[in-house]
Amino acid sequence: MLRQVKTENGWVRGIEAADPRITAFKGIPFAAPPVGENRWRAPQPCKDWEGVLDASRFAPISVQDTPGLGDDIYCREWHVDPEIPMDEDCLYLNVWTNAKSADEKLPVLVWYYGGGLQWGYPAEMEFDGERLARRGVVVVTVNYRINVFGFLAHPQLTAEQPDAPANFGNLDQSAGLKWVVRNISAFGGDPENITIAGQSAGGGSVLTQMTSPSNDGLIKRAVVMSAMIRNPYGPAPIGIPMSLTEAEKAGEDFFAFMGVSSLEEARKLDAKYVLKQYSEYAKTNPRFFTVQDDKFVFGDPLQIIIEGKCPDIPIMAGGTGDEFPSMLPAASREEFEDKIREIFGEDADRFLQLPEAQATYGEGIYGKANGIACAVKGVLGATVANGSKQNHYCYNFTPDIPGWDNPGTFHSVDLWFFFETLAKCWRPFVGRHYDLARHMCNYWANFIKSGDPNGPDADGTPMPEWKPYVNEAPATMQFTANGPVCDESPETEYNSMIISAILKQLQ
Repeated sequence: MLRQVKTENGWVRGIEAADPRITAFKGIPFAAPPVGENRWRAPQPCKDWEGVLDASRFAPISVQDTPGLGDDIYCREWHVDPEIPMDEDCLYLNVWTNAKSADEKLPVLVWYYGGGLQWGYPAEMEFDGERLARRGVVVVTVNYRINVFGFLAHPQLTAEQPDAPANFGNLDQSAGLKWVVRNISAFGGDPENITIAGQSAGGGSVLTQMTSPSNDGLIKRAVVMSAMIRNPYGPAPIGIPMSLTEAEKAGEDFFAFMGVSSLEEARKLDAKYVLKQYSEYAKTNPRFFTVQDDKFVFGDPLQIIIEGKCPDIPIMAGGTGDEFPSMLPAASREEFEDKIREIFGEDADRFLQLPEAQATYGEGIYGKANGIACAVKGVLGATVANGSKQNHYCYNFTPDIPGWDNPGTFHSVDLWFFFETLAKCWRPFVGRHYDLARHMCNYWANFIKSGDPNGPDADGTPMPEWKPYVNEAPATMQFTANGPVCDESPETEYNSMIISAILKQLQ
């Protein structure tokens, strides 16, 4: 087993996983600590170390609100430890490998966690890479700066560092990816066979990374989970970068809120104080997210993908059945119809005659649609129509999820299944859930290896075939309570019109 490995900065010693055939290397630094003068700077080179670095425990998580203090579903699910170490010195990554030697050239997964670019960390228990590593994938999970530390912009920053004025969290993600390219062969991985993947804001980060020219040629495939978020009924700011000018103005407002007038002063403030002030600021102001700086980020990534202005790579994308439903609030049916006419124009009457549009979903809410599912189908369909030569795969996650809270297929619950880590969850999953998780992890591992999710199950029998998404037969793998089912049925007229409305926003 590869228990000790030499990286570009020095030796690291990992630890056997629960399965001793897997070695986990935790807390490997990939950049210099982003503290002091390095706060709000692009990640700087990591210094070499003497001896052998103990890589048996996760490094501190990024500075954020303390996990595990609330009673929301995520504090019940995996943000369970209020005492987890946290520090501004956070640029570390983790590797799981089953390689016995450095020359095996195994496929590599680079994972970016979600959390709205405000919260989250690779040490979340659902992100254990062991099960994928058992399938012959080298798994790398990358930490990155978030919230005010990862996404502040300010005129003084732009003047001081014009080549990297913003998006420090995204730059951390890219630095982690490039570390993998330079170092992963020592762990038995293939630097020319890297898939990047993420969920929610992590999936949005995948979109950012795959559409940034800085990463051209580094990424072989992409998995985008619950991140193609668009509202068919109007502008959807989630996932669309703010302009640098707007972000700089917000940064000036935040400095004034903190009572400082210069970048030098702000960099000297204690990190906990900065976070506390940001948390107060965010109660009445928008939070900080990815910015279009025209250095690393050049616009709406979905639009860039559809227009073919980034490398043509295979994409697997989808979401869960109950997350982020798109609905059009209206005080009356008449108001709803007026708004629909503004959106659909001459096609409005046809839309309004459809049964789905005539139904109401709660008081004052009309026209419920799965905005993520329709956005995924719209983007994949347009990518294929515009000449993509790759196979792309669409999924939808809709099984029963047990528990006293009757949560449905809530946002992020599929993570337990893709990583096959159900045994760590408190929910009373039973055999069929474990079977589904095994299938999902198999599909994922196969896609990471070759770009084709299909292959045999653990007992050698073939899994249900997952066909590529094409407009003539829009195949969607439905992960159901009864297992995977590939649905090739044509879109309903209602969904087709929702998809068209989303694509119109991207034109």
